[in-house]
Formats: sequence, structure tokens, C-alpha cells
Amino acid sequence: MELPLVVGVDGSAPSLLAVDWTVDEAARLGLSIRLVRAFVPERGPDVPTGSGGPEPSARRVPAEDVVTVAAARARWRDPDVKVDAEAVPGDVLPVLLEESRHASALVIGARDSGELAGLLLGAVGPALAARAHCPVTVVRGDGPGLAGRHERVLLGAGDPGISGEAVRFAFREAEARGCILDVVRAWKRPVRKAADRSRQVPEAARCREAQASALLDTLLSDIVLDHPRVRVRTTTVEGSARSQLVKRSAAADLVIVGARRGHGPLGLRPGRVAQALLHHAKCPVTVVPLSGGS
Repeated sequence: MELPLVVGVDGSAPSLLAVDWTVDEAARLGLSIRLVRAFVPERGPDVPTGSGGPEPSARRVPAEDVVTVAAARARWRDPDVKVDAEAVPGDVLPVLLEESRHASALVIGARDSGELAGLLLGAVGPALAARAHCPVTVVRGDGPGLAGRHERVLLGAGDPGISGEAVRFAFREAEARGCILDVVRAWKRPVRKAADRSRQVPEAARCREAQASALLDTLLSDIVLDHPRVRVRTTTVEGSARSQLVKRSAAADLVIVGARRGHGPLGLRPGRVAQALLHHAKCPVTVVPLSGGS
């Protein structure tokens, strides 16, 4: 039996939007969903004012109420999708990381401004993308992308040999949606000294573009045979992978990128391309953990 799609909920509008998106995704893939509300139990009424405890007027909606509302919303959206819901005590990051061990994918919501939703403020969202044991989807973007009206899945192609998980995920999505899989590989022309630029750069640029095209052929050569119904379009484009994928996400229903994990001042973080998409993509973003190095 396949693992469920796990959704982190906190009662906010972005997290409920993530619930809607995940129900539709579960229906496409034939999966169940699990709604999880992480919470830290409130202190007793004897907490003195000024100690950092919540004021009575600012107390949060009880965790059980949050998951009850989210579950009712999910069942109303599609009664055929099996829904499980639980309020789990603990901080958000460790709770969701533990849930990711038993999930097909982990789904969270994001605010329109690019800031991750209330339960995922600060570095928690990127930390999930960097450390989860399964793919992480951040539900964001405009109406057409969220509703799947573009009929296009966008894959940022990484290097052959370490990108297999992301490629397989992308083909599964495109096949389930019956849409085009747009595979993009960015390349940059080499920087030459001014005296050599006019003579060497055009030839070097053509070489870089040819290398990018060859990498796409290698990356896709075997898997396309396993998914004959998926319509694949490959593109090599000069420029930054970050800017190109963010730009192209405006015409996609889902953008997928592999997570080549690095280390920052706050610990593990996803790669720069994944971080840019998490904050600026115009459609939902899935970050797939890769088995290769950083």
C-alpha cells in the first residue's frame, strides 16, 4: 500500500489552500491524505503576565479544532479520497520531519508574499525541503496554476546520475495529469578575457549548449521508454537556472527540482535554485531529495 500525502495544517488560509490542492493530487494519484497539526501544549492559567505566555485574547484555535475543520474541508472537496487527521504535540519542524518518513510527499502552504505560512515562518520551510525524507511541495501561485489549467509540468533538469528521483517524480506527475512535461536545462557561456572574447566565446558557447543538450538526452533516454504516454518537450536555455525556472513557472501547474543540499549558517538548506523557487515561483513547487552529494 502506497504511503499517504501528508499536509501540515495550522488553520490559516494558505494551509487550507494546501489541503484543497492535496486532495486533488491524491485523487489523481490514487493516494490517501494525512492532515497533521503540530502544536506545543499551552501553559496553565498560572503563567504570570509578561512571562512570554499567550494573553487570553491571543490564544490559538485548539489544535483538534484545526484538524477537524481541515478534515471536513478535505472530505467535502472529494468524498472518495481517504482522509486521516491528527493533532501531534511537538514543534513543527521535528513533527513534520518525522511524518516525512512515512509519506509519499509532504505538502505545506505559502503566503502570496512568498513568506511561508504561519506554522512555517522563518527557516522552517526551507529546512523541511532540505531535510525531509520525501519530496516537499509548497503550494503557492495564481489561480490557473493551482487549478492545473496550464496543463504543463516543469522540471529543472539536474546532472545525470544524481537526478533520477526528480525525473521519476516529474514523469509520474505528468502522466497522472495527462499533460506536457517541459524539461529545462540552463547553461552559461564561459567568461573569457576581453582580448579573446570575440574569437573564442561564440565557439565555446555553442559547445556549452551542445553539452546541455547531450545531458538532457542522457537524463531522459531510459525513462521516456517507461512512460510512452507522456509528451516531453526539452529546452536548453542560456542564463541562470533560478531566473529561468521562476519565469517559466508562470505557465506551469507544478515546477519540480531536485534538492542538492548545502550547508548555511542555520544548518542544512536546499540549493539556491530550490530556495529561489520556494519563494518566487508562480505555481506550486516540489523539491525532491536527491541521493547525490551537495
